Amino acid sequence: MLLLGTAALSACSVGPDYRPNSAAQLGVPEAWSVPAAPQPEDLTRWWRNFDDPVLGDLVEQAAAANLDVVQAVARLRQAREALVASRSELLPGIGASAGYSRTEPIRGGGTTITLPDGTVTTTDGGGRSNFSLGLDASYQVDLFGGIRRSVESSRAQYERSGFDYATTLLTVESEVARNYVLARAYQAQLGNARDSLAIQDDNLEIAGFRLQAGLVSSRDVEQARASRAQTAASIPSLEQQYNAAVSRIGVLTGQAPGALKALLAPPRPIPGGPAMVGAGIPANVLRQRPDVRAAERNLAAATAEIGVARAQLFPALNIGGGFDTSAAGVGGLLDTITGSLFAGLTQAIFNGGRLQAQVRSSRAAADGAFAGYKQAVLAALEDVEKAIVALQSAQERERQFAVAYDAANNSALLARSEYRSGLTDFTTLNTQETALISARNGLVQARSDKATALIALYTALGGGWDPSVVPTAPGKN
Repeated sequence: MLLLGTAALSACSVGPDYRPNSAAQLGVPEAWSVPAAPQPEDLTRWWRNFDDPVLGDLVEQAAAANLDVVQAVARLRQAREALVASRSELLPGIGASAGYSRTEPIRGGGTTITLPDGTVTTTDGGGRSNFSLGLDASYQVDLFGGIRRSVESSRAQYERSGFDYATTLLTVESEVARNYVLARAYQAQLGNARDSLAIQDDNLEIAGFRLQAGLVSSRDVEQARASRAQTAASIPSLEQQYNAAVSRIGVLTGQAPGALKALLAPPRPIPGGPAMVGAGIPANVLRQRPDVRAAERNLAAATAEIGVARAQLFPALNIGGGFDTSAAGVGGLLDTITGSLFAGLTQAIFNGGRLQAQVRSSRAAADGAFAGYKQAVLAALEDVEKAIVALQSAQERERQFAVAYDAANNSALLARSEYRSGLTDFTTLNTQETALISARNGLVQARSDKATALIALYTALGGGWDPSVVPTAPGKN
């Protein structure tokens, strides 16, 4: 009856049972507030959509070697072992002991004894040996589910660590891709600056010839010198920014800052990527975004902690027992075995309100965790909509800058030809050259912004990992 009653009591767990919140409870709308492609797509390896093998290799290298990712894996392993330790509380603890002792007389060959009849005798002075063995066990009966709630909390924390790892992975992947785009954009701007510098060298030479011929004043030469110097001054800044982007990629891939300079030195176009990305419905972020799922697991852990705190208000039952034996020789250890069995029930009577305060504190933590979860959801929705609008804006700017570049290039060619022929002044030529430089750099910036917005959208949608699998720690070391 005692065993049946204990089992019945152990089947109950105090505290609230965690139930996931619906999308409506979290304030998730049914549709995006900005125009977005409805059809979802596989985002697990989104960088392959840019059709740039160098980019793909760098992202996958960072996913394997980045030191932030390595640290996240270490934290995940720690969380796994914490779960193992928590589960061990559900099982009895068993210990064994063994001992050996021997007593010897301090001095003399024996003990002198005087018998009642006056006879004096001496006992044998040899020592005594004693062997002992013991086995004990203890078990805390989880009457009100405090231990089970603790295991539930540890499991949720382990899963949260897995999603934290995935969040770190996505951040690293997007940072590598973003810096790669920046590096290619700086290469393009450097190419523009050097091309413009060559043209301005030619303009300066022509202005000098015309000055010598008396066709123009020295103002044309000075304007040409000023324009050339301004263009030349932009090159060191672009080189510094390019070097910073390449160095950042090296560190993100777990290498020294200069490790990738030779690989990235040959200029390549800015990766274009697809024209459209399917965003699906807003509710998808609850499943696809690892940071949102980490916040949800944090709420589950906080809810379980309420049960852990409430269980402290109820009685605790401990059962234990043991077996012991001792003998003068090893062969006699099994001759006499003694056993013991005990059970103890403890109940908190007065603690100054400490246990009740712990329950209230756990409830407050759960309320805060819910607010954090909802905030993570809303922030994810914001990220997606901002990335969608940024992509659309960059695409439109790219179209307009392409038109501007074509027109500015034609106008600059005409102005250059007219200046050589003496049909226009240098101020007009300089104005057209400046417009061409601005249009070329604007087109490069728009393409860079478009690629960056695509990367941000892929990341905002939770791309870069497999959301159908909860990340787990690698095998035990």
